[in-house]
Amino acid sequence: MNWTTEQIASQKNRIAIVTGANSGIGYETAKALAAKGATVVLACRNLDKANEAAAEIRKTMPDADLDIIPLDLADLSSVRKFATLFNAKYSKLDLLINNAGVMVPPLTKTKDGFELQFGANHLGHFALTNLLLEKIMATPKARIVNVSSGVHHQGKLDFENLNAEKGYAAWGAYAQSKLANLLFTLELNQRLTAVNSDAIATAAHPGWTLTGLQNGVALWASRLLGQPAPMGALPTLYAATSADIKANDYAGPGGFQEMRGYPKKVDRSAAAKDPAVASRLWQVSEELTGIAITAQI
Repeated sequence: MNWTTEQIASQKNRIAIVTGANSGIGYETAKALAAKGATVVLACRNLDKANEAAAEIRKTMPDADLDIIPLDLADLSSVRKFATLFNAKYSKLDLLINNAGVMVPPLTKTKDGFELQFGANHLGHFALTNLLLEKIMATPKARIVNVSSGVHHQGKLDFENLNAEKGYAAWGAYAQSKLANLLFTLELNQRLTAVNSDAIATAAHPGWTLTGLQNGVALWASRLLGQPAPMGALPTLYAATSADIKANDYAGPGGFQEMRGYPKKVDRSAAAKDPAVASRLWQVSEELTGIAITAQI
């Protein structure tokens, strides 16, 4: 039986954050969770687009419980401000969907001087999760979903070139950031387990989904292989809500080469399963961001 949003249990009285919720997979994820009764915080850099997305959702769901808090993952001061605002306003956090990302831009640096893909896709979400983790751990059966990519299979963590100090290849940097998402998931679960927390971190990838991220990819290839955003969001929603998902599970499309189709549990690369590299990445991420876990973990 194919897994669809129909199988999502009621999310009433649950609080969810979706980063990058104004478009694409993030938008569809936020919409689906709101449809099931969750309070959904749209964590977005562009507030105009966030308000447009909220208005679009409310066209078919006038009672959708949506909130908007600005978040720029390429600016650690914005990440800190978001966490401060959220923690002051909400008493719990059931779902943190680390969805937002950038894909193969020209060499760009974040406000803090990091290569943009590593900085936004990994370090921004690393910092955000750490700043919210105390609230997550205080919420029974909370989940964190890190959205990766099938491209992580081509990824390699080059600790001597994390921020393009020694050269930049856009696809290589993207693959590195997506591998980092999975290694972060691995080490986060290790730390949650060590303190007997029932919170879990999971991961998902959308396959080849037609969103704004594909603007730099050949149009013909996208049309041939891509699937619509509501389908691309299903692995994330499956990882976030399904009862059969456990810590470290990785969801992706079940069709041809995991590019399209209904979600299932999929495998990750050997590099994404390396606990020593995951531990080192965590340490380096703390050093780079200056943000360590605030919870007792």
